Amino acid sequence: MSIEFLLTTLIIVASPGTGVIYTLAAGLSRGSRAAVLAAFACTIGIVPHLIAAMMGLAALLHTSALLYDIVKYAGVAYLLWMAWQTLRENGALKVETKSDARSSVRVVIDGVLVNILNPKLSIFFVAFLPQFIAVGEPNPLNRMLELSGVFMAMTFVIFAIYGLFAAAMRDHVVTRPAVMAWMRRTFAAAFVALGARLALQER
Repeated sequence: MSIEFLLTTLIIVASPGTGVIYTLAAGLSRGSRAAVLAAFACTIGIVPHLIAAMMGLAALLHTSALLYDIVKYAGVAYLLWMAWQTLRENGALKVETKSDARSSVRVVIDGVLVNILNPKLSIFFVAFLPQFIAVGEPNPLNRMLELSGVFMAMTFVIFAIYGLFAAAMRDHVVTRPAVMAWMRRTFAAAFVALGARLALQER
């Protein structure tokens, strides 16, 4: 495993994006368990993109403007919905004093969907991982799976760190209505901004 791959992956994963924002929101509103669940869910959301890349579906997304736009705007709509739910205190920043099975399932579903509905991830795997597979590699598929596994492991660990940090700050936030209102507006604006960025992305 090259240092170049590890450093590049670290920069990509640690850069604030939809998954990071969602994991931070889960940690702030629901605590450390939800933060880890959100990190896990966002990581699992990568799997369909990896499968798509290996099956050639990512290439189809890249060449078919219609298919790409369908997935992209579904992702945009979902991010806008999450922004609206956040403002209404029913979504990512819904404060819960105790976690039940239903809320945990909601965290996982939202986290998975956040990543699944981003067509750039599929194309990313096609464009990024092959750069670190040597020409003449006897088992390129196995190598791609190995690199993907490292990428997913780093995603989970870094997202969990973000989420646990947010959970540690939870008591300083949820007990102050004015701060919580500001956080809701901030996270809602972040989801809107991420949705706008996704909408403006080209293939």
